[in-house]
Amino acid sequence: MKIKDELEVVISQEEILKKISDVAKQLDDDYAGQEIVIVMVMKGAICLVADLIRHLSSPCSLEFVRGSSYGARGVERGDLIVTGLEEMHIAGKHVLVVDDIFDSGTTLTAIMNQLKKLQPKTLKSLVLLSKQVERKVNYTPDYVLFEVENRFVVGYGLDYKEHYRGLPGIYTMVNL
Repeated sequence: MKIKDELEVVISQEEILKKISDVAKQLDDDYAGQEIVIVMVMKGAICLVADLIRHLSSPCSLEFVRGSSYGARGVERGDLIVTGLEEMHIAGKHVLVVDDIFDSGTTLTAIMNQLKKLQPKTLKSLVLLSKQVERKVNYTPDYVLFEVENRFVVGYGLDYKEHYRGLPGIYTMVNL
C-alpha cells in the first residue's frame, strides 16, 4: 500500500465534531444525567468514543467488545465471535453500544442480542455511519450520525488493512 493513495473527503472533521456535539446533547437529554455504560466496538469506534465522551455531560463508564468472524481460509465470513462480554457487568444499567459503521448490520445485531442477555436496564446503539444498502437484519441503530452511499470509506477509526484510522475525517480511496 502506498502512503500516497489518493483520498477524497466524504465527511469533514468539522462536520463530524458538530454531529457529535449534537448527539451528545441528545444523549444528555435522553438519559437525564443518569450514568451511561458506553460499550465501544473495537477498533473502529475508538475515535468516535473518544470525542463523544468529551462532549457528554452525563456520567459514563467504558467497556469494549470485539467482533470477529473467521471463515474458510480466513477469507470468507464465518460465524461471528464476540469477545469482551465475559467480565462485563451491565445488569440494571443504561447501556449505549457505539460502533463505527452499520453496513450489513450483522455484527451490531449480534452484539446487541448478546448484550440483551446480560439484562441491562436500557440498551441502545449509536453509529457514526450507516451505509445505504439492503440488509438481511431487521435491527436499526437508535442514533445515526451520517448516512453514506455504498462506498468503501476510511478515516476517523475506519481502516483499510489497519491503515488510515487516524485520519480526521471520512474519506473514500479513489484508486481502490
